[in-house]
Amino acid sequence: MTRRSRCANINPHTPRRMQRTDYEALDMYPRSEILFPHRCVGTLKRLRGPQWQELVTRTASLPETHIDSLAFALMMIRMSKCMNCDLGSYKASLGCCACARRAINAHKGSDGVLIRRFERAREELREYLKSIDAQIKEDGTVVTK
Repeated sequence: MTRRSRCANINPHTPRRMQRTDYEALDMYPRSEILFPHRCVGTLKRLRGPQWQELVTRTASLPETHIDSLAFALMMIRMSKCMNCDLGSYKASLGCCACARRAINAHKGSDGVLIRRFERAREELREYLKSIDAQIKEDGTVVTK
């Protein structure tokens, strides 16, 4: 009797680097980064009112190096408490997108408060970028030296 591989979907002729591991095949482990990822912005759109939806739609359409994308990420890192997340924690097991949705849903303030948090994060980011002599291009993307 032959023994089956732990990952039955692996073709023995496919190079190992191109094969899916059994963890990827199960697709039960969420994708978690260390800090709030830009790919999660769009998942936050329908959680709040029209002001929030407009901000999320605009931010999701921007490249992740745009100053508004970076400011949005900074705001979400603070709201989701990403700096306290540990990859073995319950928060990390949910995944970044779910954690961010929970943080936005838990926010008791209005959309205006969230917009002000975003604007404050953008101003802090501008000051920091100025202090390290980074450039902000006309299209809003950030270039560091």
